[in-house]
Amino acid sequence: MKKTILLLGGARSGKSRLAQEMAKGISARVLYVATATAGDADMQQRISRHRKERPASWQTLEATCNLGQSISGSSKNCDVVLIDCITLLVNNIFCRHEEKQFADIDEAILDNEVQQEITDLIDCIKRTAVSFIIVSNETGLGLVPENRMGRLYRDCLGRANQRLAQIADEVYFLIAGIPVRIKPTGDLAALL
Repeated sequence: MKKTILLLGGARSGKSRLAQEMAKGISARVLYVATATAGDADMQQRISRHRKERPASWQTLEATCNLGQSISGSSKNCDVVLIDCITLLVNNIFCRHEEKQFADIDEAILDNEVQQEITDLIDCIKRTAVSFIIVSNETGLGLVPENRMGRLYRDCLGRANQRLAQIADEVYFLIAGIPVRIKPTGDLAALL
């Protein structure tokens, strides 16, 4: 049965590991969508390590943006699409703009770009007959970022996460490797 799962949590909370285990439990026919870019030696090593951790039978799609369109064209031979991660997708959108622009850029410009990407992804999820597992960081639990770019990033990612959570069948929040189910919730009437 097709379903959409969203995994949220902080850095190193176990989101990617759980996503891979969930994907394996659904099917061996997995399309792994990697949104990271190898901008420096550290990221190159991380990407290489992640590749080695995935089963060799999985297909990999490297897509830094235009996920909906990219997945639609690549999901024919899979039963589950694992997207890791929305956090880096939003970062990639921000990187289209020069750092000096963030002092004056209209927040609506960035938010529109992020929201269009999420709209296209949601449309893809709705029209594609496979399950989706989506990984994203929860950035709203820490201190308010000290600079405008950090605050804009937190806000845009937070709104993207909200939209994905709305359409997801299941949402989990990971803390120290332990998943806590957020959606569907239990019967609140029974608690009152």
